[in-house]
Amino acid sequence: MENSAAHTHGKAVISIRNLCKSFGDQVVLDNFNMEIYDGENLVLMGKSGSGKSVMIKCMVGLMEPDSGEVEILGKNMLELHHQEKDELRAEIGFLFQGSALYDSMTVQENLEFPLRRHKKKFKGGNTNEMVEEALESVGLAHTKSLMPAELSGGMQRRIALARALILKPKIILYDEPTTGLDPITAKEIILLMMDIQKKYKTSSLIITHDVDCARVISNRMILLLEGTNYAQGTFQELSTSKDPKIKAFFK
Repeated sequence: MENSAAHTHGKAVISIRNLCKSFGDQVVLDNFNMEIYDGENLVLMGKSGSGKSVMIKCMVGLMEPDSGEVEILGKNMLELHHQEKDELRAEIGFLFQGSALYDSMTVQENLEFPLRRHKKKFKGGNTNEMVEEALESVGLAHTKSLMPAELSGGMQRRIALARALILKPKIILYDEPTTGLDPITAKEIILLMMDIQKKYKTSSLIITHDVDCARVISNRMILLLEGTNYAQGTFQELSTSKDPKIKAFFK
């Protein structure tokens, strides 16, 4: 599996400028900058505790940054009211670390959940058809009536991906998509993510520690270090860098 060619920059679907966030004396984000371009897979790598989760929470409006700007699909996230934020979040699919399916719900009910939350976006849509289409796109149409406990880890990750897709988002955020999976299943999930990007023309932010995943899926990478965008470039450019701080990411 080879990494797709470096992405030619289109328009930015997400722009983060000079984002700062501290908790007491602990500076987590220190003038962090990032752009994600239309249709690209951007990988964000950073050590545990480097501020990746805080950045995502600030980005989608779940946490207030101390300063800086966040623009998503041309809208200033920090100036939107609660309802406008919710409408904008309907354009963003999330694949949470560890899948985060509801244990007490069937696969079908898990997929219907975001449709119920964002009724406005899908007035008059046929829920059943939407669930079936999302499940087909991850190759699991037959699992509709199963419970999460009846599925393998890899299948649960696919169902979580179907749930992220059901709103037909323009942007997908993947949080450690291959963590906890065996190498073969991890490879299947990566290929599926690439298929989805092609089929739905999504722009993706992929947070991962998995160097193999980054190599295969990234058009571009950002290394988050000490709260800043320490380095960015293609996998090839960064993985061959002589900078010891950059080299540490690829060990």
